[in-house]
Amino acid sequence: MKKIDKSDLIRLDAEIVNFLNVDRQFILNRMTEHLKVDEKTSRRDLVTQLDRENQAKIIQKLKQLLPDSKILAEEKQSGIENDKGLMWVIDPIDGTMNFVKQQEDFAVMIALYEDGQPLLGYIYDIMRDVLVHGGKGIGKVFNNEIEIKQPQNIELDDGLIGLSGPMLVRNVYHFQEIEEISLGTRVLGSAGIELIRVLLGKQVGYISHLKPWDFAAGNALAPVLNLKLRYIDDTAVNVLKSGVVLVATKKAYSAIINIVD
Repeated sequence: MKKIDKSDLIRLDAEIVNFLNVDRQFILNRMTEHLKVDEKTSRRDLVTQLDRENQAKIIQKLKQLLPDSKILAEEKQSGIENDKGLMWVIDPIDGTMNFVKQQEDFAVMIALYEDGQPLLGYIYDIMRDVLVHGGKGIGKVFNNEIEIKQPQNIELDDGLIGLSGPMLVRNVYHFQEIEEISLGTRVLGSAGIELIRVLLGKQVGYISHLKPWDFAAGNALAPVLNLKLRYIDDTAVNVLKSGVVLVATKKAYSAIINIVD
């Protein structure tokens, strides 16, 4: 199978943006109905039938676009043995607890990888109708239809930082020192929403323990905007492996890595 080229990716980007606009309305309509909520690993780890329905809907569309591609999705994790070839990474509802309890601060996330390298990313803040999309494959990132400029390269002590609440309480990786140096921390409960804030320059960074579907889209978008996204030990992320992930401006990234070392 031939390598996917930039013209293919531009076409795919337009197709996925159109799909996600329709998908948003589907989610908004379903939110007015009673949702069955189940626990996965604990009472803080929820899944609804809408997570499963939306995942199936997304997979169907992506398979139409690239029939030979692999699918790595939050509610369907089996069958992926390596990152070779084209692979979609999906989080149908990121921030399910927020979705269930607040009906805001949740996102739909999709990413396209080839041989383990990110090409396209999509993070959709459904309630605010903010779709950040694009990626390394097309060399641009957009907020809906407007191209995003690189955020200012702000220092840690001059910006807000997004941190995992449980990790902050336990002071994992000196989180409390990071919080004290920053202008303050924000805990939103959705990797997608946190990533949007960093990509749009509203926060200097975000750190949390993330699964591949939590960071895959951000990894496709951040480098285009001159942001760094790596594991907390300063190694490159692997789309098949979970870990503590740091995304930040380059100046904030350096400061944080010096603290956690």
